[in-house]
Amino acid sequence: MKNILLICFKEFKGYFVSPIGYAVMAMFSLILGAVFYSQTANMVSLGFRSQMMGQSQPMSVNDFVIRPVLDFAGTIMLFLMPMITMRLVAEEKRTGTIELLLTSPVRDIEIILGKWFGAVLLYMCVLGMSLLNIAMLFMWGKPDLKPVLAAYLGLLLQGGCLLAIGIFVSTTTRNQIVAGGVTFFVSLLLWLLKYFTEFGSTLIAQVGNYLSIVTHMENFSKGVIDSRDLVFYASMIFFWLFLTLRSMESLRWRA
Repeated sequence: MKNILLICFKEFKGYFVSPIGYAVMAMFSLILGAVFYSQTANMVSLGFRSQMMGQSQPMSVNDFVIRPVLDFAGTIMLFLMPMITMRLVAEEKRTGTIELLLTSPVRDIEIILGKWFGAVLLYMCVLGMSLLNIAMLFMWGKPDLKPVLAAYLGLLLQGGCLLAIGIFVSTTTRNQIVAGGVTFFVSLLLWLLKYFTEFGSTLIAQVGNYLSIVTHMENFSKGVIDSRDLVFYASMIFFWLFLTLRSMESLRWRA
């Protein structure tokens, strides 16, 4: 456990030695802030229109602002995840430090988990930027807290899944650009599977729809925590980290 924590904090600090950490957080905050402003302005505008038409039905902040904003946060991270994971192992291979890491008294699983947790820690910091927007709604309104917590849990699990894919891809190449591009392609494929298969009735369509990460995020965004969705994300994280372990073992064997 000690080695995992050391590698985790080393990777986390490494993001802020380079511009990657700052760039990811800045882009996420800028884009999400614009979406938050747009959704809030739309809700206020609809509220005024309802009052002018004599309708006094209260508007749900969760449905009009929080849910669309957090749904879009997952979409933004689809594009930013490759920036987080592309350097994890590819950079080590490019600079030649992977040999030192593989010959050190650290097990492969500790290296993988340490790097993955370091990436997850940065991802949590990026998600934390959105809390500033959500906190403003709680200051001036009364949103329901439970759906918000469920949505953040879903975003954390979805992000952990995409980060596991990214670290596996990063072990297969020494080029960061290639690692980022392949990670984005695989993540986008898992994202779009739902839209390709949701209206199909064949077994292949049902399997494709189940494997889509969007399908299992829908319940979380509605405030529903389903054990099937938890099992799916946990299984996907385990599967991709297992593939990463096998890939690291092949690197050690070739070294």
